[in-house]
Amino acid sequence: MDQPLVSYAADVATARVLIVGLDPHALPGIDVEAVDRGLAYGLERVRVAGYLVEQLLVPLDEAALDQIKQAGVSQAWDVVVIGGGIRKPEPLLEFFEAVVNLVRTGVPAAKIAFNADGGTSLEAVHRVLP
Repeated sequence: MDQPLVSYAADVATARVLIVGLDPHALPGIDVEAVDRGLAYGLERVRVAGYLVEQLLVPLDEAALDQIKQAGVSQAWDVVVIGGGIRKPEPLLEFFEAVVNLVRTGVPAAKIAFNADGGTSLEAVHRVLP
């Protein structure tokens, strides 16, 4: 199931942030409701901090990299946060490398940040922006 970009515009956006993560609805054995709550909480924290933020949740299949590439070139991003669900599981190491390299080459002006989970995206943004 492809998830669309979810946009949240702040009243005074100081930077544009794209958060990329795995779609919990497309992963077996995941507590989808808990993950959705965490993602919503994290997005709200980034929005309230004054950033213009969009989230892209991708399935773990061949369409994921194309979706990330399209989102990356859709606007000028100041930060791309790569979620812990992509970064942490060892079986996803090659996918994680592909995502990092895609962001580095496709969105070269953006800082790259990593969150521990959906609730810590704001901390990731703060680490890479002044």
